[in-house]
Amino acid sequence: MIKRLQVSHLRNLSEADLHTATCNVIIGANGSGKTSLLEAVFLLSRGKSFRHHQPKRYIQHHQSAATVYAKLSDKSTLAIQKAVDATTILRLNQNTVYNQSILTEQLPTLLIDPSTMDMLEQGSASRRQLLDWLVFHMKPGFHPQWVAYQRLLKQRNSLLKQTNALNKNQLAELKAWDKGLASHAALINHYREQVFHAWQPYFAQTNTQLLPAYADQLSLSYNAGYDTDIALDIQLNERLEQDMHLGYTRIGNHRADVHVHWRSSSKAVHTKTTEASDKPDTHLDADNHPNADTDAEQDKLTADKTLPVLKEQAANVLSRGEKKLLITALRLSQLPLLLNYEMPSKQKNEQTYEQNEADITTNNETKIAPKVIPVVLLDDITAELDGRAIDILLSTLSQLPCQVFMTSLTDDIVPLVNKLWSKPKLFHVKQGVFSLQF
Repeated sequence: MIKRLQVSHLRNLSEADLHTATCNVIIGANGSGKTSLLEAVFLLSRGKSFRHHQPKRYIQHHQSAATVYAKLSDKSTLAIQKAVDATTILRLNQNTVYNQSILTEQLPTLLIDPSTMDMLEQGSASRRQLLDWLVFHMKPGFHPQWVAYQRLLKQRNSLLKQTNALNKNQLAELKAWDKGLASHAALINHYREQVFHAWQPYFAQTNTQLLPAYADQLSLSYNAGYDTDIALDIQLNERLEQDMHLGYTRIGNHRADVHVHWRSSSKAVHTKTTEASDKPDTHLDADNHPNADTDAEQDKLTADKTLPVLKEQAANVLSRGEKKLLITALRLSQLPLLLNYEMPSKQKNEQTYEQNEADITTNNETKIAPKVIPVVLLDDITAELDGRAIDILLSTLSQLPCQVFMTSLTDDIVPLVNKLWSKPKLFHVKQGVFSLQF
């Protein structure tokens, strides 16, 4: 957990120095620097901003670099410096490190903000990243495989763009890369499938809380991005001509996706005849639905005929407000799984993680003390979610071992925060300057 956060020259934050708590609320007008603070935490964890990937877009004018430093509750320190030319310096405990993944492991961050609320309508990248965030933190072997796969994919695509015809040496090189891609792809898919299956019950439970009316109608599916029954290199060889024409690789782990499906509830059509009106209803499976014309005697029976179940993308059915709740459920459901932590029940709503911290054990069937405390960043949630959804979101977070930073235009959310967290901190920010309110 972050105990102290220092930010220099990031947007309108010239010099910010905050001593933080388990729950931190930042109040301020638009453009005051609220989101910039969340951006700083995200930058430290991920090595990039969630608003702009180019450092020159978030580094203050007339400054050469932006710096973020954090001291954690275990006394360790993390730091990142991003220069205008994108040069990056990373430090862990004052020692320079060369891989962003090292800081990411120490500071998992989960972002819920307005920009993520279009995830269902966007391309597969944002949904794939949602799954990979979990896989990265739960499966240590995933990241090296992913890095190696991306390196080979970049080389392959570069060669595909260079020429429309491959010579003998290039073809041999391509086949070698394809073998490597297939090897890495199999392991990456294995890790993703394991985590995806573990994630599903957590999503189902969270979805029941946020969208109870659709609890039985929403489900997740995972698409690997290629046919996993056939080695990837074989499929790449079969599609080589098309890939060369397009100039990129069309199938593989990089095309994986997580879909949210909506299916219609089973509705019955009740038919009566005067000759058999006293007979009990019979429920028939949609797949075995009889044709009324095949049996004349069927007309004399009373039956509840189940209509075919329709299945399509949830984004095509839900309202915008319901989509926001669904995306919140997707993200919120990841935390208990990441922490190997039992989902909070309604009976435990009065207890917060802070109040139960002493009860954490190493029993896999109950609560487990996490190695690292994830940080949840909530940007202007009062503008995106209704009161009931906010209550469920914050109640759930207060019961999990995580640190929360949330922003708001007003202090309307403060009473609920005070109810759920024992010692929250409230900061007011104006023109990049923070002041502690309590």
